Amino acid sequence: MTPQNLYLVGMMAVGKTTIGRHLASRLGLKFHDTDQVIEQRAGADISWIFELEGEEGFRDREQQVIDELCARDGVVLATGGGAVLRKHNRARLRDRGTVLYLKGSVDLLVDRTEGDHRRPLLKVDNVRQRIETLIAEREPLYESAAHLLIDVDQRPPKAIAAEVLDRLHDEGLIPKGQVLS
Repeated sequence: MTPQNLYLVGMMAVGKTTIGRHLASRLGLKFHDTDQVIEQRAGADISWIFELEGEEGFRDREQQVIDELCARDGVVLATGGGAVLRKHNRARLRDRGTVLYLKGSVDLLVDRTEGDHRRPLLKVDNVRQRIETLIAEREPLYESAAHLLIDVDQRPPKAIAAEVLDRLHDEGLIPKGQVLS
């Protein structure tokens, strides 16, 4: 039995890519990150795409990548923080696999993004306030898309991945023997 696809949603800098890589490795699945795929195909970073095409243009690219990767089997996919803004993406993710909402505190996200100038939505004077606003807007969408909520605060990525695997096993979504050491 091959486990169904796993999709990670949550705010930027919460650890979706790092945790996703651990999960893919432990499950013997292929890992993808939507932002990395978009950058690779565009030959430019996310900030440049936002500048040139605006957020709407970026979201169009993101939706195309999500549609394509969700059509595959045996995938662990780390989505961008705003992927859940489109109803189409939320439905596609839920219909094609198990959606994990990685939830982090404002303090954690501020600590991880402080001084990071690559994130177009954080090019503001008050990063904390912007993160609080984004969480308020997006949290209901993350929750509506998710099958499982995982708190990531104060824990290393390997421990979080281990908890995810235990919970997936407990829910009957993966057989215990499927997990690699």
